[in-house]
Amino acid sequence: MAAIPYAVSYAATDGVLARLEPGERAKVVEVVDGDTVLLDDGWQVRLVGIQAPKLPLGRKNFNKWPLADESKSVLEALVLDRQVTLAYGGQRVDRHGRRLAHLFLGDETWIQGELLSAGMARVYSFPDNRAVVAEMLVAEGSARHAGAGIWGNDWYRVRTPDALARDIGGFQLVEGRVVDAADVRGTVYLNFGADWRSDFTIKVAKRHRKSFEAAGFDLLALKGRTVRVRGWLDEYNGPMIEATHLEQIEILDN
Repeated sequence: MAAIPYAVSYAATDGVLARLEPGERAKVVEVVDGDTVLLDDGWQVRLVGIQAPKLPLGRKNFNKWPLADESKSVLEALVLDRQVTLAYGGQRVDRHGRRLAHLFLGDETWIQGELLSAGMARVYSFPDNRAVVAEMLVAEGSARHAGAGIWGNDWYRVRTPDALARDIGGFQLVEGRVVDAADVRGTVYLNFGADWRSDFTIKVAKRHRKSFEAAGFDLLALKGRTVRVRGWLDEYNGPMIEATHLEQIEILDN
């Protein structure tokens, strides 16, 4: 059983469980990878809100991510053959038929919090599952600053806007200063260089911009600010991440 480095216990008294919808109780009979388990009721559960290093799991031409075995071992040490409580903060089942849940040992230890604080996962949120993402970002940040787990491996390091060409197609965290902010027919583009045709950009489509505005988040006011964004890195007039919800963008120079 693997020891858990840099772990912090996240208890129900911290208020996390109180902000979620309580769900089923079941026993974990198998750990599939660092963020997926199989329960004795037959359901597979994807630990919502996080992304652990990935194993191939039968996928062709899929290279195992660094520390994938270690993250699986840490999750096994936490939950294998133990009763867990499921809790929900948004969409409950994904397109693969897996439950999307937070896991707790009894009413106490929050598994997502444990994995993030151990540096065994990154925050990976969705617009329809945003509950307690703020708490997850804090847990991830503590591990990242300490260089714990994946944060001590260059494969997962936070990128800069000027060195992204080799990272297209991957899930990345990028930090930098917004050089310009443009509104193009309702879609916002946050540009990190002088040439929007080739430099890194964050895109917020018009349909997603509304949720930012509802939260009082002025995207155009980010010009000149230093931010961290997370998401899948695509290629469109240079490297681009599309932000669909508020928690993907963190302002670093408050």
